[in-house]
Amino acid sequence: MNSGRVLPEGPLVAFYGDDFTGSSAAMEALAFAGFETILFLSPPTPERLAHFSHYRGIGIASVARSRSPEWMDKHLPAAFEQLASTGAPIVHYKVCSTFDSAPHVGSIGRAAEIGQRRFRGWTPLVVSDLGMGRFQAFGNLFAHADGVGYRLDRHPTMSAHPVTPMHEADLGRHLAAQTRLPVGLVDFVTMKRGQADALLARELERGMAIVSLDLLDLETLREAGRLIWERGAAQQFVLGSQGVEQALIAYWRASGLVPSTGVGAQCARVERVAAVSGSVSPITAAQIRHARAQGFEPIVLEAQLAIDTDLLAVEVQRVIDLGRQALERGRNPLIFTATGPDDPRVVAFREAVRASNVEITTANDRLGAALGDVLDALVRQCGLRRVVISGGDTSGHATTRLGIDALTAIAPISPGVPLCRAHSLDPAIDGLEIALKGGQTGHVDFFVTVRDQH
Repeated sequence: MNSGRVLPEGPLVAFYGDDFTGSSAAMEALAFAGFETILFLSPPTPERLAHFSHYRGIGIASVARSRSPEWMDKHLPAAFEQLASTGAPIVHYKVCSTFDSAPHVGSIGRAAEIGQRRFRGWTPLVVSDLGMGRFQAFGNLFAHADGVGYRLDRHPTMSAHPVTPMHEADLGRHLAAQTRLPVGLVDFVTMKRGQADALLARELERGMAIVSLDLLDLETLREAGRLIWERGAAQQFVLGSQGVEQALIAYWRASGLVPSTGVGAQCARVERVAAVSGSVSPITAAQIRHARAQGFEPIVLEAQLAIDTDLLAVEVQRVIDLGRQALERGRNPLIFTATGPDDPRVVAFREAVRASNVEITTANDRLGAALGDVLDALVRQCGLRRVVISGGDTSGHATTRLGIDALTAIAPISPGVPLCRAHSLDPAIDGLEIALKGGQTGHVDFFVTVRDQH
């Protein structure tokens, strides 16, 4: 329980992201509130971790969202142990604000079970992100699409997600298919009536292992932060989106523990950028169309070739050549595998995978790596200093191919998507500015904003 009037020294939040773009969103929340934060793109060595032990936020990005429960059993215990070793009072398993998960892939329930075995006490669940249009009421999650709010099981994208479709907006019910841990709720009405502590106590007396916290506005954001910070264990394990960090910061500010304003950040405009996208989201499709109209050079990487590594290697070289030629002509290449879920290339890719003996996860991994290889070549051959990767799973694979060790946030671009600085032992990559965008994030002019950011 953290009831002191002064924040402790050292790390405050240690988080493990189940995808790369979401991890950068958690980093953004802390960094621009004035808490120096480092995001490692793979588990750091003890020596590397010790080098950043004075940072207030320490994160590790992963691809857990696209992995099986068995993968989690193998990897998460060591990751949670490493986060616990930082001494941070908050250990956060970071998930997407659209709760992308299923019993067989990206299981948040399995992550909760592993966390419960390592850490004491109840597990708060905070998923909303007000800035990104994610709201929770009476345990049900809602999300905006094109300015319109939808219950998540009726959301035009999430209800038809190709990997983790949401058929249930009640997060407790959704989790019940992934874990036997009982899920309770502190609803927003109780919060606003000042009765959250009493309800939380009743939920814990009933044996609720996970307690979902409604979040609709600044008042409930602060209250969620208070419940986590003051009603948690000495080292509290938390599930949720970057809303966890936002809630804590809102409470710390309201309590006078930190300044009420964040830190300013800016960077110079660049003339040349390159972007790669493995997202099939309609939001990303609209962003690609807008970028094309604003002078980006569209280049397609044929996804169905991922079933054959030799053919894919030839395709990667073809795309690299086209990207380099575009840059030489003063154009910014935007390399993508599809423009939204209705693109015929999506069907062609799935049919090619079904007709082969290649698993869909293997094909997707190859595509992410291929896009990373394209970007890596363009950075090295053309001296680029700013790039974009679109797609949560794509970002994980592509950044690995670039040889990036860690990221720090340098400027906000769009809610949940900061412009970051890459850290690497490779001088060609060290200092590279990079934005990692999830499929559901960013305004329509996102790619153009990254180019013009200053």
